Amino acid sequence: MQTNSAQPGLKRMLGSFHLWGIAVGLVISGEYFGWSYGWAQAGTLGFLITSLAIAAMYCAFIFSFTELTTSIPHAGGPFAYAYRAFGPTGGFIAGFATLIEFVFAPPAISMAIGAYLNVQFPSLDPKWVAVSAYLIFMGLNILGVGIAATFELLVTLLAIFELLVFMGVVAPGFEWANFARGGWAGMDSFSPVALSGIFAAIPFAIWFFLAIEGAAMAAEEAKDPKRTIPRAFIGGILTLSLLAMGVMLFAGGVGDWTQLSNINDPLPQAMKMIVGSNSGWLHMLVWLGLFGLVASFHGIIMGYSRQIFALGRAGYLPASLARVHPRFRTPHRAILAGGVVGIAAIFSDSFVTIGGLPLTANIVTMSVFGAIVMYITSMAALFKLRRSEPALSRPFRAPWYPFAPAFALVMAVICLVAMVYYNTLLALIFAAMMLLGYGWFRATRSARESAVFDPQLTASK
Repeated sequence: MQTNSAQPGLKRMLGSFHLWGIAVGLVISGEYFGWSYGWAQAGTLGFLITSLAIAAMYCAFIFSFTELTTSIPHAGGPFAYAYRAFGPTGGFIAGFATLIEFVFAPPAISMAIGAYLNVQFPSLDPKWVAVSAYLIFMGLNILGVGIAATFELLVTLLAIFELLVFMGVVAPGFEWANFARGGWAGMDSFSPVALSGIFAAIPFAIWFFLAIEGAAMAAEEAKDPKRTIPRAFIGGILTLSLLAMGVMLFAGGVGDWTQLSNINDPLPQAMKMIVGSNSGWLHMLVWLGLFGLVASFHGIIMGYSRQIFALGRAGYLPASLARVHPRFRTPHRAILAGGVVGIAAIFSDSFVTIGGLPLTANIVTMSVFGAIVMYITSMAALFKLRRSEPALSRPFRAPWYPFAPAFALVMAVICLVAMVYYNTLLALIFAAMMLLGYGWFRATRSARESAVFDPQLTASK
């Protein structure tokens, strides 16, 4: 690698509260929709078990992941940890898996924004609304990380407020009998069918927490990352765990939960059972619910752009993608590149079907595949770095080591096996994409050799 100090770097502007807003905002749309499909697989009680197990996995993962983020505060996040632990090939596996996770999730969320506004304004074309969302929020991200992070914090706070309003309004109508009725995959008692449903529902429980790790990619823009990142991550995972359990319990206990198990708007429909169709509370929930989608969409654009930027800087992607805007100090080319992929996916939605479902319905699952592979490589990197670099500065050390990271690693492997079993075709497509990416990786060795030297990717002596 060669040294080059002429290229400006990212600007450190983010404190703990901004980082917490990014961590929660990346995920918050998952509390609004998507998770209720887990009820269709496992029932309410079965999905509760799945969700608690996945929440435990994410808590163990984030507490362990924070050690890596504070030790190696790098815009590439998992890419940098795996590179440091396992070399260029390890960096490729983690970096490409993270890229799939973060580039594939936004088109689905933007289409959800388009579908939502189409319900309110039928004359609007959902696809053009989705494209407009990309243009608006890519522009906001280019204008500066301070502006982008402040906006992210604002919409995240509004989304959380609305979830609390939902729980408060429906709480008087909650009955445990409603929640538990047919709670084991449609039956009142546990059976092998319920056990199968518990595993089949894993992707929908992951949707409660997917992408929280993206806050690590803001590490190079964080003020004092050794202090701010642990606060943001720990506060974020605790916030999301409480919201996920609260939303799921209250929604399932207000009436017939089977009516909510195959729809994209479970919260408004659950509230309608309590307050009716004309309540002002319901209209507020419907409108402010948009903030949950916007927060996740905007936050994931921040995440994918930093991953593309880091991979371009290290020679894994074209070096031009690592350019930083001279005025705004943001990775503008990386932001635009991810947007091109997302907009292409939006217009391909009605032409590409997999397993009888449109493209955007499948890329959410593809995004989960990328996330799980990244979780596995990150926890493996933690164990490797503990052995290979015992003197590495670790401002935050994973609590309950080695048990917490081992639990997160084993759970992630179980999730991957279950995902492959229940989504075989998509697993094969994901594997083919990884192989194509590996072919690119092998063909571009010279680009990595001529990339700017990055001390954070080099093991300490």
